[in-house]
Amino acid sequence: MSTTNRDFMYELSKDNEEHGYMRKHFIDNIRCLVILLLIPYHAAQAFNTWGELNYFVFCPSKTISSFIVFCSPFYMPVMFLLAGVSTRYALNKRTYGQFIRERVKRLLIPFVFGTLVFCPILAYIGDKTNCGYDGNLFTHYRIFFTKWTDLSGFDGGFGVGQFWFLLFLFVISVVGIGIIALSKLIFRNPKADGMPFWTICLFVIPLPFLYDILSVGGKSFAEYLYVFLVGYYVFSSDKALEQIEKYRYVSLFVGLVAGITDVYMFIWSGKDFGMINTIAKAFTEWFMILALMGIGKHTMNHAGKESDYLSKRAFLFFSIHFLWIVLFQYWFSGLIATNTAVAYIVPIVFAYPATFICTEIAYRIPALCFLMGVKSKSDPAG
Repeated sequence: MSTTNRDFMYELSKDNEEHGYMRKHFIDNIRCLVILLLIPYHAAQAFNTWGELNYFVFCPSKTISSFIVFCSPFYMPVMFLLAGVSTRYALNKRTYGQFIRERVKRLLIPFVFGTLVFCPILAYIGDKTNCGYDGNLFTHYRIFFTKWTDLSGFDGGFGVGQFWFLLFLFVISVVGIGIIALSKLIFRNPKADGMPFWTICLFVIPLPFLYDILSVGGKSFAEYLYVFLVGYYVFSSDKALEQIEKYRYVSLFVGLVAGITDVYMFIWSGKDFGMINTIAKAFTEWFMILALMGIGKHTMNHAGKESDYLSKRAFLFFSIHFLWIVLFQYWFSGLIATNTAVAYIVPIVFAYPATFICTEIAYRIPALCFLMGVKSKSDPAG
């Protein structure tokens, strides 16, 4: 057997041993794509038209706000759904206890580290721009740890920034494991192998009723737990994924129509459509998730140097990116604030290389990698 064939068979057996299936690279690639797009997404929040505070606020823009409103219904839910799919594969080779211990390392420790290291800087900028704080960063630490309001940090108080995602995912992983273990006792091993596409579409129905259940800061534990479990039970099925891939453009059409309708009602109409707007949001969420998964499976189910590079650094990028966006918006505000397009684009252009440089530095420091939940470059498996 040639060296090339031996290497291929080793990689194949390694994947099968780790996951019990032929590795689905499109899951990693979709996750990386979503994380890379966090920079323009979070930069856009400084231009929102609905009066929400941010660490730094520019003149409201309906166009930029439309981008947020279109993406927000499915942007983070797809990450929880991918986590549910990955959980199914992880449990093929781990006990529940091993899985939870890994979640502590990958999610809880980075949540604590990120909240203590990055969020005080974000809150300091929020206090200066929104509340007129005139002290320095070091004296502001006392305010950060003693001022408790809405946990956003926009007013200088204690906040968790983008790290809410890690905390939510940790809690949902623990609760989800309990539900999964109980369901196996009752139903043995439920599968979605015979589920037709129209049945998968019906999973949109509960979403409008979940948005306000166990909601913290506008983010619903119930919604994210639901999509996590659907990811575990439905999207981990090869036959279900074949259906989702087959009808990917149907999903994309429905998702785009619902998303554009949602944007019009919320941003451009000047009216309150109430439940109709909520239903449009739910259809945007579900069918854009179906479209992303179907198109991803069809076009992104491959490995490569770029994919491997991003996969290993994705969580580092997630942890670091928001700080650079806010810093560049703050530093450049006096030069770019008069032009909305420039004010949006310039910080993004600077934030990407700054984030990648810091990501690359952190990736080479084992202690930082441990605190930020990834394997370091020096780790044989990193």
